[in-house]
Amino acid sequence: MQIHDIRKLTDMRHLNLFTIQYQDKTGTDKTWTYASRSGPADVRETVPDRPDAVVVVPYHVKARKLVIIREFRVILGGYQYGFPAGLLDPGETVVQAGKRELFEETGLGLTRVVTQSPAVYSSSGMTDESVSLVYAECEGTPSSAHTEDSEDIQTLLVSRREAGRLLESPDIRFDVKTWIVLRQFADHGMF
Repeated sequence: MQIHDIRKLTDMRHLNLFTIQYQDKTGTDKTWTYASRSGPADVRETVPDRPDAVVVVPYHVKARKLVIIREFRVILGGYQYGFPAGLLDPGETVVQAGKRELFEETGLGLTRVVTQSPAVYSSSGMTDESVSLVYAECEGTPSSAHTEDSEDIQTLLVSRREAGRLLESPDIRFDVKTWIVLRQFADHGMF
């Protein structure tokens, strides 16, 4: 496999389309189109030092419940269950971005980081976007007072039993990371 050329197809602020000309293992020329938050110079064979975004998996210690959000996602034309998440700002660490996003989207304060993943990928057939998952403890009372006008977010605190019921509901759309974590939480607990 060898990449020959990368061309930028769009010029947007947060996400662009690129096309890659490459040769497969049989020597056949191929084309692949993908979305990227980075750019053509960022197609790489090494793992990035810094992910594009953070996903916070928050556990409310006092309530003893996992925190998830129900958020309107334009591309789905409806609501999706997920975790607080967002892009890292320039110069911001993953943990700083996690604290900021958790507060902006839920009104909750991050009190302790339990663990942090390296940069991971959830849809590498369509995008090179990488995220870091931050499992954390939090406190406070949920509030949507800090969300942006373009965000429609409801914060939910769920027990293991409630997580299991959500997973069995056929009309809920889940972010893939959230479904995996909720399944683990419902079956085995965590934190």
